Amino acid sequence: MFDPSETPRLFGLPPGIPFAQGLVQGLEERLKGKPPEAWGRVTIFVNTKRMRRALTEALLQGPPRLLPRIYLVSDLSALPQAAAIPPAIPPLRLRLKLAGVLDDLIERTPGLAPKSASLDLAETLAALFDEMQSEGVTLEDLKALTPEDHARHWQRALSIASVLEPFFGAHAEPGREARQRRCAEALINDWTTNPPQDPVLIAGSTGSRGTTRMVIEAATRLPQGAVILPGYDYHQPAHVWAKLDNALTGEDHPQFRFCTLGANLGIENMATLPRWSTATQPANDARARLISLALRPAPVTDHWITEGRAFADLPEATKSMRLLLAPSERAEALAIAAAMRAAHHNGQTATLVTPDRTLGRRVTAALERWNILPDDSVGQPLHLTAAGRFLCHLTDWVGRPLTLEGLITLTKHPLTNSTKEDRGPHLKATRELEIYLRRKGILEPTGTDIAAWADRAKPPEGWVDWLTACITALTAPAPETLSTHISNLHRLAQDWAAGPAGTDTGELWRNEAGEKARATLTALEGEAMHSTAMLAPTFRQLLKSELSAQEVMSTAIPHASIRILGTLEARVGTDDLVILGGLNEGTWPGAPAPDPWMNRQMRQEAGLLLPERRIGLAAHDFQQAAAASRVILSRALRNAEAETIPSRWLSRLTNLISGMGEAGRGRLEEMQAEGAALLNITEALEAPRPQDIHPPAPRPAPVPPLDLRPDTLSVTGVRTLIRDPYAIYASRILRLYPLPSLVPEPDARLRGIILHDVLEKGLIPGFSPETGDPEGRLLALAEQALTQLVPWPYTRLAWQARMEMLVPKILKGEAKRHAEGRIHTVEAKAEMAVTEAGFTLTGRADRIDADPTGTFTIFDYKSTIPTKDQMAMYDIQLPLQAAMLERGGFEGIAKGSVGAVGYIGLDTDAKVRNIALEGGKDGLADQTWSKFLGLLAAYKDPATGYRAFDRVAPNELRSDYAQLARFGEWDLTTPATPQKVGP
Repeated sequence: MFDPSETPRLFGLPPGIPFAQGLVQGLEERLKGKPPEAWGRVTIFVNTKRMRRALTEALLQGPPRLLPRIYLVSDLSALPQAAAIPPAIPPLRLRLKLAGVLDDLIERTPGLAPKSASLDLAETLAALFDEMQSEGVTLEDLKALTPEDHARHWQRALSIASVLEPFFGAHAEPGREARQRRCAEALINDWTTNPPQDPVLIAGSTGSRGTTRMVIEAATRLPQGAVILPGYDYHQPAHVWAKLDNALTGEDHPQFRFCTLGANLGIENMATLPRWSTATQPANDARARLISLALRPAPVTDHWITEGRAFADLPEATKSMRLLLAPSERAEALAIAAAMRAAHHNGQTATLVTPDRTLGRRVTAALERWNILPDDSVGQPLHLTAAGRFLCHLTDWVGRPLTLEGLITLTKHPLTNSTKEDRGPHLKATRELEIYLRRKGILEPTGTDIAAWADRAKPPEGWVDWLTACITALTAPAPETLSTHISNLHRLAQDWAAGPAGTDTGELWRNEAGEKARATLTALEGEAMHSTAMLAPTFRQLLKSELSAQEVMSTAIPHASIRILGTLEARVGTDDLVILGGLNEGTWPGAPAPDPWMNRQMRQEAGLLLPERRIGLAAHDFQQAAAASRVILSRALRNAEAETIPSRWLSRLTNLISGMGEAGRGRLEEMQAEGAALLNITEALEAPRPQDIHPPAPRPAPVPPLDLRPDTLSVTGVRTLIRDPYAIYASRILRLYPLPSLVPEPDARLRGIILHDVLEKGLIPGFSPETGDPEGRLLALAEQALTQLVPWPYTRLAWQARMEMLVPKILKGEAKRHAEGRIHTVEAKAEMAVTEAGFTLTGRADRIDADPTGTFTIFDYKSTIPTKDQMAMYDIQLPLQAAMLERGGFEGIAKGSVGAVGYIGLDTDAKVRNIALEGGKDGLADQTWSKFLGLLAAYKDPATGYRAFDRVAPNELRSDYAQLARFGEWDLTTPATPQKVGP
């Protein structure tokens, strides 16, 4: 195939050429006129499985011939030369062993790191272990680093890295990269002693890893060996290649690895590298030249001033190139999906290239609108599948009290009691149990609570016993070893999935996700012997890490013309439309992973890879993908948290184009306008159809029949009737009551209940702020109430501290009140029939004091004290209670005169507001009573409706029934629309 040559055979294929097709075209040029069996003598090493499939498909499209032998350069274990090399230590076993060693080290060295961090540290240490073996770095190389040149924490990191010493011994199991390197050395030794006379090609690899670079360099020395580099930039001048000789300044350039490889092979001028195929041309050579200019290394970007202005093919280079600047991540996904659907409709192929898996899942979901399932190269992470989530939910509660939220999450999971015949009754019982527990406010349900519910309900036979047994087994003390953790989780999963019958695990282990989940547990069980004692939180972390490392591919047949690829898989070739998605800093390129072991300088001294290597590889992927014939460059201007920063390569490209004078700025605006057209399409798709547009709901004022209207209200209910009559209609007539939150929170209402409870029990008739220890008694009552009613430890501490500040101030006010009168009654009940209106008014006074003359003062404990004007308008509880007391409406209290009402503040200032009540018909109590009678008379009118938000301020628009009233479709300026309801 090749003529004898003293120089290494290094070829390139430029960006914009489908690599598999270009590779086959070059083979055809060199094997022209050869018999078909000549193809069978060729050995080709490619970089990915997808590349191997694409190459095989390209070969099958040609004339009849034998297929070459095709191997993966990233996995040499399939070669005959690797048969005698012992297998690599499984990555999980390596992590567990490292975690055990780190546990011992942390135990011996307090303050070194928290013990809970051992698994995370083991994962990063395993990555360092693999990288050292791939690059041929030994422990002696690490020890040769000069510790005094680095900060103390880096010196400590080097000392921790010494735990790797047992794993580098002669009898140690080789790591994954160590075995790959041994396979490479065995292959190279075989090539050295018995050089193959048939062609050996290394195609598609950039040689970024040390082991791969060894094989590439050895292949170029074979009699018929050659290397074909992907995405080689033939537009880069020689003086630019000469600048790529320093890793610290050139590592992040897309062509840096080729420059390093050429230097190792003794090639002096990389600009003259021959092309592998001259017959295959890039899709848009002007585009490739523009991208090359935009990605020039920083020391020579001043060439933009001359070369950029002299660039004559800008219209051709930017033809069919769109710039999509979406306002949000969702809008970006919808626009990309619309572009891919249009390509599919036109019979074209379309590929989304992105390292952002979330964007890929969003696009997949958006394509469901048109029943298009893309060919996704990654699939769905196992921990996001039903089986993965189920196992994670179970491990979250092992050995811990099961909260209401956790119980409902587990019982409603699709894999719980998942046999077909039992699933329906199970969901019905779960719903009824949830409503019961939420209404009872039970935060940590037990078997006793479920049994109490079952006495009133009719659950399926055996259901209560099954659920109680599952909860008991789940919340039992957690195991302490990995093997017992796995067996316990396996048993729990099967018990929850089987249901009361217990004969079938339902859908738990079925389909690909269930099979992979069980295989993951089996793999963990197989390596459990290499783990030390493990607490439940560490096991949860380990399980989620193992599940997230697995991918589940869809069993449905995808559209072959619509694909979503990662950046590595996208090197295979180009399609009719290529979309580069997620072009933001932190996504493409991704942020460098934190390295707790070595900083940048230490890595360079030891001979390890710099963080910029990944950036350079990502830049190379960008350069290849952007050279397609039709390209969309896409990014979201904002993510869920803040504005985003455009990718450095996108910024370079747009800055270069905008600097090319008026023509460049005009073309950039056209690219953005073409991208905006996609957003307009998605807006039109998202816009409701005319037949789906309904006019906004009117402001409701339902008018029910008189016989359905309530004839009993409390004084607080009267306040609601004044402010939001619709809430009375919804609760008292429709009998709709809000369901307590599934996840209760320590809110102001609960704090008020506790404070009321403390003051009710502490400030009783006969109380004196001058005798005994009133402060200690109140604080003791507060501690007791907090223990009984507040299950959140941190909230208890915070509220206890709040009470310690509040109680002395309350007692200081009590001393003044004690000088004026005594506590007569606390929590006094009132009920009074309003005969003339056929109505009953009820109430409860927090506290009633009496002075020596027998005049009463009614107090209310309040977090927010209303003003006198507010009391006159709608906060009428206390004046109304005063009117009831003067009319004998309180149980056990004779009619009497009320001289004042007052509020005792329950905030940290403990403010007090007393309001004197003038006697007679002009007094506040009598005026309030008259207004109350007028209010009753108004609602005895059959035409009076229950208006929503009748007297509320804009900052008080809170109601359990606001959604029912369709608030938001109307506002406070909208007039109410009375509507008769009921029979």
